[in-house]
Parts: sequence; C-alpha cells; structure tokens
Amino acid sequence: QLQASGGGLVQAGGSLRLSCAASGSTFAIYGMGWFRQTPGKEREFVAGIHWRTSTVFYGESVKGRFLISRGNALTLVPLSMNSLKPEDTAVYFCAARYGARGSLDDAQTYEYWGRGTLVTVSS
Repeated sequence: QLQASGGGLVQAGGSLRLSCAASGSTFAIYGMGWFRQTPGKEREFVAGIHWRTSTVFYGESVKGRFLISRGNALTLVPLSMNSLKPEDTAVYFCAARYGARGSLDDAQTYEYWGRGTLVTVSS
C-alpha cells in the first residue's frame, strides 16, 4: 500500500515536499511515479523514477521546478516542488509499478496507487 502526504496550501512561488510511504516489499519495484489530477481532467504525469538506475523523468510542465528522488523506506519517492504556480493545484498521487513494459509516464502501467494528497497553490 502507498500513502502520499505533504500536501497543503501554499502561495505561488512557494515550495512543498511530498512524501510517499509504502508498506510491503519494495525489492522488485521497477519504477515509481507521481501523477496529479484535477476535477474533470485525466491524470497527468508529474515525475517518475526508474528504481534500479534512479533515472528520472519529468512532465513538461514541471521540468526545472520539481525534483523526484529515491528515498528510504519511510518516504520512497520524495517530490520537492519549487516555484509553485496556481496551475499546479491538484490532488497528487504516488504510484508504483513492478512491470517493465511501457514508459514511466504512462499511468496505465502502474499497478499500485496510493491515496492522493491535495496541493493548493494560491495566486
């Protein structure tokens, strides 16, 4: 099971750090990612990391502002979000995948999803 945390209300230009805790083995994880979703829209890829190589990937809208890394057992994939914009407002989800097929930015390739955490950026 996965659980995202760290969301909250922040002013534009501010920063937040999201965490993703997991229960169970992480030994066979292939990749982990962060996605976000706003009402009426599809889930959007934010950032992902290849578990073995720590290669990272970012969605175009967050490149240069967000940083994903491989953490420890308590927070598997911390997501540091800087220079936040009102359009970053969304529910953020962390996800894990064990399969190697497909790209890390494809939400359909992830088998496990945590409950989201709401990030609200005020202008």
